[in-house]
Amino acid sequence: MSLRRALLAAFCALTACASPQLGPGERFLDVPGGRVWVRTMGKGEGTPLLVLHGGPGASSVYLRSLEALGDERPVVFYDQLGSGKSERPGDPRLWRSDRFVAELAAVRNALGLARVHLLGHSWGATLAAEHVFSGASGVESVVFASPFLSTELWMRDANALRAKLPAQTQAALAAHEAVGTTDSPEYQKAASEYYQRHLVLRRPLPPELRELGASINQQVYATMWGPSEFTVTGNLKGYDARGRLPELRMPVLFIVGRHDEATPESAAELQRLVTGSQLVVLEHSAHMTPLDEPDALAAAIREFLREAEAR
Repeated sequence: MSLRRALLAAFCALTACASPQLGPGERFLDVPGGRVWVRTMGKGEGTPLLVLHGGPGASSVYLRSLEALGDERPVVFYDQLGSGKSERPGDPRLWRSDRFVAELAAVRNALGLARVHLLGHSWGATLAAEHVFSGASGVESVVFASPFLSTELWMRDANALRAKLPAQTQAALAAHEAVGTTDSPEYQKAASEYYQRHLVLRRPLPPELRELGASINQQVYATMWGPSEFTVTGNLKGYDARGRLPELRMPVLFIVGRHDEATPESAAELQRLVTGSQLVVLEHSAHMTPLDEPDALAAAIREFLREAEAR
């Protein structure tokens, strides 16, 4: 089974799943369109860190290693509406960036997060950026982890990385994309070669991937992005935040893996748009830096947050 198919194998096919029992630090919050699951860990005195997962349509489970930062500050995770432990309404009209931005604002308001650090991974970086661009106050710093901030830039990277795949793999991908059979086993097998190189490097595959597979909502992913990481057909097709990144005035950290889908070269291009921002490259990671190098990721974020608060 391909890595992507493994992630999707346990996807809940129902339009709504039963709410799980709540554990320590967990609660449900009302947001536009439904209810989302939230978990707060840590009791440090620092400004809370609010973590925004990728996807769209994934969940926060693969970011669990960031709980290590809870010794200095509360670390808040939530599963965006439609995925993970949150409610799963079946209306595809809900899967729009502006609704997710309103959802983030509702989460902050309900939790009383007047001051906050934001960390957005992949699509979560889009959400973090758009939250700031919306005029939200109280954001003390932003971490863009393996960020998706421009479809044009993402596809430039994807096409360059895809061109390094074996010729027969490239041919299989192109053939199925041409006729719309991207759900075929052959296409998924070919796509898995890309994921093995640029999604997660850790072997054996970490157990969090099985949990992530159970949390993904393919309707959200397909509506907003498309059939694969390197094929965009959804409503994010024209997204580009590069023109507004110079507006950011708070401390900003870009952090990526050396073998990331969001390449270090593109991260450096984005970093140059934000005055005073920093860039960290994790040498032994692909896109899933929280799984490939959890300790190095947490250490880099810890240092950045300390510096941001020292200012």
